[in-house]
Amino acid sequence: MRDRPVLVRAAVVVLVLIVLSVAASPWIAPYPPADQDLTARLAPPGPDHWLGTDHLGRDTLSRLLDGGRFSLVIAAAATVLTAVIGTGIGVVSARRRGWLDELLTRTSDVLLALPEMVVALFLVAVLGPGYLSLLLALTVTGWTPFARLARAMTYDVSARGFVAAARVLGCSPSFVVLRHILPHLAGPLLGQAALRFGQFLITVGALSYLGLGVQPPQSDWGSMLAAAQPYAARAPATILAPGLVVFTVALCVTLIGQRIAHMSSTRLLLLPAAARTEQDA
Repeated sequence: MRDRPVLVRAAVVVLVLIVLSVAASPWIAPYPPADQDLTARLAPPGPDHWLGTDHLGRDTLSRLLDGGRFSLVIAAAATVLTAVIGTGIGVVSARRRGWLDELLTRTSDVLLALPEMVVALFLVAVLGPGYLSLLLALTVTGWTPFARLARAMTYDVSARGFVAAARVLGCSPSFVVLRHILPHLAGPLLGQAALRFGQFLITVGALSYLGLGVQPPQSDWGSMLAAAQPYAARAPATILAPGLVVFTVALCVTLIGQRIAHMSSTRLLLLPAAARTEQDA
């Protein structure tokens, strides 16, 4: 286990470098991503084109950097949106209990039973390709893991002595949630968010690969994979580059999320002792 923190730190460094490179793509990309040079079609990696060119002579590195903005932004936006919605539903469900808890729990159970990719594919096919369609498709079922985690942890934290003491002192329910419950949910939910980000990134890439994501001439990692597939034998860099980037980002956020979840679970195991100390003070 000694090498795990080193591995996680390496994942953070790699992820930060990729995100910064993608964010700075308008300034550091060697060529405009949509510029075509038919005389350099499927060129191998070299000094002029570090990762080669695609079937239209477009620079693969430039398109990789430019396309990352779409993939990362959609995955990040879906993660934030589903985390907020799911956490709110989970906390309200656990605090109100009764019929509302039963209704919200059964709703999340039904949505959780549906394959996310199938639901996303159906919604994007009905609504049409686009940013909002992808975001809606990812959000419809993506909030359920956050809701289940927030509900379970809210039940657990609400049973702690310091929450009971806050109620006895006359603290309002909103104050109890904001001051005593949400801070203890932050770590596990952050770990869950990192894991979900990786899943959303793969889902966005899969939908774009099927032609339901970003539309030409805009590029993203999934559409780059689809366009490069017929030429994989002649120009392997055009398909390896986006595939490796998606894999690397998903792996990095998964390692980070697992580390956060592990640290949060350890902290929660120590919570009763900490709560007693706080009450004694």
